Amino acid sequence: MHDKQVRRRRAVLLALVVVSLILLTAYFGEPQSSPLHTLQRGIVQVISPIQEGASKVLTPFRDVAGWFSDTLHAKSRADQLQKQNSTLRAELAQAQSAELLNRQLAKQVGLDQSNTIAAYQKLSASVISHDATLWYETIEVNKGSDDGVRINAPVVWEGALVGKVTSVGSTYCEVTLITDHTFAAAAQAQDQNGDSGVLVPRVGNPNQLVLQDLPTINPGQPAPQVGQQVVTLGFKNGPLQDLYPAGIPIGQISDANQNNLYNNHQVVVSPAADLRHLYAVQILIKPNAGTARAQLPSG
Repeated sequence: MHDKQVRRRRAVLLALVVVSLILLTAYFGEPQSSPLHTLQRGIVQVISPIQEGASKVLTPFRDVAGWFSDTLHAKSRADQLQKQNSTLRAELAQAQSAELLNRQLAKQVGLDQSNTIAAYQKLSASVISHDATLWYETIEVNKGSDDGVRINAPVVWEGALVGKVTSVGSTYCEVTLITDHTFAAAAQAQDQNGDSGVLVPRVGNPNQLVLQDLPTINPGQPAPQVGQQVVTLGFKNGPLQDLYPAGIPIGQISDANQNNLYNNHQVVVSPAADLRHLYAVQILIKPNAGTARAQLPSG
């Protein structure tokens, strides 16, 4: 029974092949006015409106599908560019800080290399809670003393400083953000002179900082400009402790009003990190051993 079905199918297939060859031969051998050509044109005329209508009906669906595809691709590309921008911003800050430091201390000896970000390990941590009332000032993360976290350890995200560790448990720690009223850090504007001062939160605006105590700048001299980066200084400034490696981006100058700059010696700085949407951070821990602090020659 099975063999008969196989033979029947083979016979039908062979017959179709033969018929196809005959029709093809006849089609190409006959003039345009032949019955086969006329039949072909009739079929095309019948089918063409159907194809055109189907194409018009499906066009909105294709457009919607294309829109979703383009949107997803654009979002993915935007995320990639954002990460690349953060990386490049941090690298630029490090390079500019190194250039300024080299220019200022080129003639000195015993240059300290232990307080650069390269001398620290980055411990990734997830944010597990925010302050219930002033949540933009403190956060809690899921790393603690068991992981090597210590008080005052700098905390960064996407290459920018976000705060420091102020309380440590065995498996968690509390981070005080740079917008907290207690925050103060020696910082440097990456302008031509590398002007440095003390960076503190701006009174009445927790989303901004103020770089104050800048050197006196006379009219006509180079001064900090809007858009320039502000980074950690890397050494003490007056009574401030040296807590942060040099060259970590903190923010960008957003207001460099000349009157405020010349009279009050300060500029306004916008944080580089989005402190209201922190979901993960990196804690800088365990400076590499074997390095010594720089000692400037006396006299």
